Formats: sequence, C-alpha cells, structure tokens
Amino acid sequence: MSAQETASMSFTAADYARFRARIKQTDWQAAYRAGLARQKRRRGFLIIKRLGDLILSLLLLLLLLIPFAIIALTVKLDSPGPVFFKQQRMGRDLKPFAILKFRTMTADAEQRGRQITVGADRRITRTGAVLRRYKLDELPQFINVLKGDMSIVGPRPEVPRYVAAYPEVFRVLLLTRPGITDRASLVYRDENQVLEQSPDPERSYLEEVLPAKLCLALDYQQEAGVFRDLRLIFQTAARMKS
Repeated sequence: MSAQETASMSFTAADYARFRARIKQTDWQAAYRAGLARQKRRRGFLIIKRLGDLILSLLLLLLLLIPFAIIALTVKLDSPGPVFFKQQRMGRDLKPFAILKFRTMTADAEQRGRQITVGADRRITRTGAVLRRYKLDELPQFINVLKGDMSIVGPRPEVPRYVAAYPEVFRVLLLTRPGITDRASLVYRDENQVLEQSPDPERSYLEEVLPAKLCLALDYQQEAGVFRDLRLIFQTAARMKS
C-alpha cells in the first residue's frame, strides 16, 4: 500500500480499542486544567499562530480569486442550488459557527441522508466529486480563518451531535480554534472510502474513527509549535496534488 493511500487502514481493532480506552480512562477535568495552563504558557506561540493565519489566509484568498470564480461558476452550472455549503460546527470554547465549503452535493442532501458521506454517495454532484478528490471544496474555509472561526492547523470541527457524543474531550480540544488540516485529516484523507466498507458507517465513525481522530488531535495539542504546524501545512499541500 502506497503512502498516498489511506493511512487509516493501518489501524487495527486493537488500535481502535486503545483509542477508546484512552478517552474513557482520561481524567478530563484534570486535562482541561492542564489545557488552560498550557494556553497561558504558549501565549506567544498563539499570537504568532494567529498572525500567520491572518497573513496566509488573506494572501491565499487574493491569489485564488480567479480559481474561486471558476469553481463557483462550475458548481452553479452543474446543479441547482447555492455555490457555498454552510453547516453548523462547534468552534473554540464550544461556540457554534457556520463552516464554509464549495457545495459538492445536491442542495437537498441533508434532507436525503446522513451527515457523513460514504463512498460514491449519489448525492455528490459531478463537479463535487472532483472538488472532493483534491480537497478543493475546503478552500472557502480560509474565509473562516480570516474571520477568526478557525485556524489553518487544528482539530477538524465537528457537527454538534458528534461533539455531544464526547463532550468532555471536545471541551479540552476546543480550548483553541479548530483547523482546516491536522494529522487526522491526513490519516483519514479517504475517510468516506473507509466507512463505505462498514455495515454501519455511522456507528463505525462514532466508535472507531472519531475516537482515533480525537486522540490524534490531543497529541497535536500537546506538541503544537510553529515548525510542527508548517510541516502539517506542507504535508497537506503535497497530498492535495496526489
């Protein structure tokens, strides 16, 4: 299996059991206090991170004006509905915000099925399939970064009902802004293909994939730094080309 294929396939049943056990056995009250103390110690890094987010997101949005216009026109011509897809996600300090993506599914997709996407979902449009393959549907989230809803690097924001499944974990994770990319995003780049193989994708996501993502995000939170963020950004850019 090549490095470009889904790395999540390397996780065994024992790995997923270990992730679940970590979440179950952690003292989340202590973890929250430790997270607050870590925020105070890293105040300088967080200022640099926010400045970097502002500068990079503004530059990219300016550079991508023409590609944005082309993608927007293609989305509009391909199927009826808005150019952007907006969905409520949980942000820093568990405050909800509207995440932005280029619409890749039919306008009534949320009424026609589950919130997770599995395999060759019939709700995905022709343009949407291409955008999803190269993660181009995520580009409008640089607007979320500019607004302060998100960071470029950080745990991916989840919908409220998935946050409600692990409230104490997300309380710790969302001491900082969620992000466009993180290690879990790279590991689960082909998440929908992985879930397609499950007889119950929703249960697999909640009991296997999400705990794994949370543990990877917790590891990042403890080790976050400028060079680690830069490495994740370059790794994400490289994956988008593949």
